[in-house]
Amino acid sequence: MKYAKDYMHSPRTIKYESNLDDVLKKIIDEKKSRLLVTQNDKITGLVSEKDLGLFLLTDNSERKLNDIPLSEIYKKIISVNEKTELTECAELMLRQGIGSLVVTTNNEVSGIITKTDLVRFFTKIHANQKTVGEYMSPYYAWQYSDTPLYKVVLKMIDDKISRVIIRDHNETPVGIVTFRDLFNLVLKLGQQDDVLDNSDPLISVIFPRKGFVSDSGFGGSTKIDEIMSKDIVSVIYDDDLAKTGQIFLDKNINGAGVLSGHNNIIGIISKTDIVKALAFLK
Repeated sequence: MKYAKDYMHSPRTIKYESNLDDVLKKIIDEKKSRLLVTQNDKITGLVSEKDLGLFLLTDNSERKLNDIPLSEIYKKIISVNEKTELTECAELMLRQGIGSLVVTTNNEVSGIITKTDLVRFFTKIHANQKTVGEYMSPYYAWQYSDTPLYKVVLKMIDDKISRVIIRDHNETPVGIVTFRDLFNLVLKLGQQDDVLDNSDPLISVIFPRKGFVSDSGFGGSTKIDEIMSKDIVSVIYDDDLAKTGQIFLDKNINGAGVLSGHNNIIGIISKTDIVKALAFLK
């Protein structure tokens, strides 16, 4: 039996007094999907990549990132004892709709365990037990490559998803967009009071910075093919789920397209799906 203490790791922290510019830079520079928030040297909350993404995608203000305090998006921590079984950790993450748990030892924070840690455990212990097809989601969101950014973002928000497949008008998948693809754009444009729109070759317009969901601002002037990742990682319906988890770990990704025997995309498999498999194995 494996417990939270066996797969937890030391968390990265950020001070409560920080702003969103600080958070974004730290997440990108340290390649972490979440940071624990400290107040007076005590861990009191957590900010995740997904929380940050949802906030940035829906924020319609004209504030620069360093004018937005971390206090607007951070959340309270959910913790488990270091001797909590990993299957119970998986169940709790699914039940709470979260991607990590703070681990305590003698009522003090000693580490953090994430979906990635649970996937690492699954790949080591449960090889050749489950297939991709058993746990994949048969639905996947898609948009055309010439779609304005704000429409893709609205799709992500409405469907509560963190990735969208991009097709050309021949219905061929040509890329994928995730929250991570949006971060560098946020860092670049979020620091500006004004944004230059050159989408019309005959007219250049300067307008106040607005959020991603606005049809004015860079949400309307940026086409999705300008920021999408063209390398769509894919696996086969009958592939071993544990091997797929190892692909996620090796490539540092959270999901992949699922192909049929005819190489058509028929769904999406994610780290969350592997956490579900672990929870159901109890």
